[in-house]
Amino acid sequence: MGRKNAKKVKQRNNTSAGKTLKGNLDVTRSGMGFVIVPDHKVDILIRPGDFNTALHGDTVLVRIKNAGSGRRIQGEVVEVLQRKRVEFIGHIELSKDFAFFIPEMDKPMPDLYIPLTSINNAKDRDRVVARLVKWETGSKRPVGEVVSVLDAENSNDAAMKEILLENGFPLEFPDDALEVAARLPDTIPGSEIKKRKDVREILTFTIDPADAKDFDDAISFRALKNDHYEIGIHIADVSHYIEPETPLDKAAYQKATSVYLPDRVNPMLPEHISNVLCSLRPNEDKLTFSVIFQMTAKGEVKQYWLGRTVIHSDHRFTYEDVQSIIESKEGIYKDEILLLNDMAQRMRKKRFTKGAINFSSQEVRFKLDEKGDPIGILIKESKESHQLIEELMLLANRYVAENISKIKLKTKPVPFPYRVHDDPDEEKLLPFIAFAKKFGHKFDASSPDAIAASFNQLLKDVHGKPEQHVLEQLGIRTMAKAKYTIENVGHYGLGFEHYCHFTSPIRRYPDVMAHRILQEALDNHIVPDKKLEDKCKHCSERERAAMEAERAANKYKQVQYMKNFLGDEFEGVISGVASFGFWVETVEHKCEGLVSINSLLEYDEFRHVESDYCLVGQRSGKKFRMGDKVWIKVVAANLTKRQLDYEWVVEGEPGNIKIEDGTTADKQRPKKKK
Repeated sequence: MGRKNAKKVKQRNNTSAGKTLKGNLDVTRSGMGFVIVPDHKVDILIRPGDFNTALHGDTVLVRIKNAGSGRRIQGEVVEVLQRKRVEFIGHIELSKDFAFFIPEMDKPMPDLYIPLTSINNAKDRDRVVARLVKWETGSKRPVGEVVSVLDAENSNDAAMKEILLENGFPLEFPDDALEVAARLPDTIPGSEIKKRKDVREILTFTIDPADAKDFDDAISFRALKNDHYEIGIHIADVSHYIEPETPLDKAAYQKATSVYLPDRVNPMLPEHISNVLCSLRPNEDKLTFSVIFQMTAKGEVKQYWLGRTVIHSDHRFTYEDVQSIIESKEGIYKDEILLLNDMAQRMRKKRFTKGAINFSSQEVRFKLDEKGDPIGILIKESKESHQLIEELMLLANRYVAENISKIKLKTKPVPFPYRVHDDPDEEKLLPFIAFAKKFGHKFDASSPDAIAASFNQLLKDVHGKPEQHVLEQLGIRTMAKAKYTIENVGHYGLGFEHYCHFTSPIRRYPDVMAHRILQEALDNHIVPDKKLEDKCKHCSERERAAMEAERAANKYKQVQYMKNFLGDEFEGVISGVASFGFWVETVEHKCEGLVSINSLLEYDEFRHVESDYCLVGQRSGKKFRMGDKVWIKVVAANLTKRQLDYEWVVEGEPGNIKIEDGTTADKQRPKKKK
């Protein structure tokens, strides 16, 4: 039950006074707090005097202060178990003997006391990033330090940093973690090479985006005498360098993922590890964890081997390089690339035949100038070069998970961080099926396999049709969210019974955990981690936070870009509908803004028809439905709120535009702007 409803509805509560519970503190703008406890009917009210050094988002232990029916459950924080964030943006105020840091937060928190020895050359009123370093229980004065001074001229940099911080991603690594990283040797000792399968003499290459620096996967290829091919999938052996429970390991686990914003990467590991030590750069010996397959030319796996290796990449390809070879059939290692591509396309086709769902994907990126300001939009689509790598990574991830799933410890499965994706939610699926039927698409919902087959048929049928965008978007929304867990329920979207993440340990912590457990299995010495499910939940939560940060940063760039077009009119597609208006994504820029229902009142009163994903005019019958093309004017671009406001522009002749109820509106016919 949510906070708002909890205030209105009195509910019997069986929680006894004095009991302690674990949850997350949510602080309102007014300063009141609520601890949200999983599987607990109501949130626990925490008054500001009972926060006990806890801040918004922190995981806390709370003690119940009162109990009984008909009363709001109140509690007090007795311990902060984990801070969501310790770094904040704000400004500093200097006095003769000390300084204060005043945070810029929409959630209340106290100012930080900063000793003059910790101001890091900051001047009075400077905007800075500060870190909370100490807050004694019972003290009202948290102590901090200045991490860095922000460039007053670079608002973009501050905005990106704030997005990372508000989602719980620190900007710097702790000193003790950096100290551990600095001690890691750059050279590989001969004793380590002797422990591994040496595949340095086999043709090996990497395929990555042009701007990538952290190459965490490489492919090796050689023809065998039995007309089969040996395909090696080699993954950076991060777990060799990052030992469990060290400060470096703890910092990586805390982040659990790298975060990719339009103009920067917030890496899970220090850059020297990500981009140098573990990155599978060409013409360098590297330590890897590998899955080596024997396969037919048709992409059928005959046998496989798992273990630690040492490789030497012969060439670094970009996706564009490989796509050019696929299309022109010319270029370095063209025979190997063309054969691998043929295998990948066969595997891909087989995967969809067996139940994987073929949602198309488009990635929108911004072209940035030297200041990080957006000056253009780039649309990246999945091509065969991307699919080549995707299929090989999926293959490796599947076989690692399948291998572990067969191992039993005292008749029980080995705890392992599986990547799972549950069947579609029936509540979300049924309205989608009804909506798709209006476009003439039939759906068989008799079983999960039938649903997958129906999805694929629908996606094939709608390709290139007006309803493609809306049905694809709504179809994705019916899907469950993929997550990490030790409960292996399979991956519905991929059509795999067993699946995990193994192929990106430089940027994902679950892959590091998978490597460690796999090595224990290969050594026949598995030590089950009793906290693994909690670690999986943490990694899933951090993944969602990273996605939220990436969405917020992209939205900021959209607003920044569209500020250049205030007053201009563009064609767009309705991408969402709510009772208060509808969202439109411009065709030209893929930038989404809201058309408020209030801005439509001069034409008609509109009501929300949820089952039809539309707004309908009470008098005119005019419909605004998801997927419809409309013209909009850009009327506001608020960088602080990361919000774009559009107005609907009526199409027709200048000065005399008829809408469906026969009335007219004095609007100019829209013209596409540059």
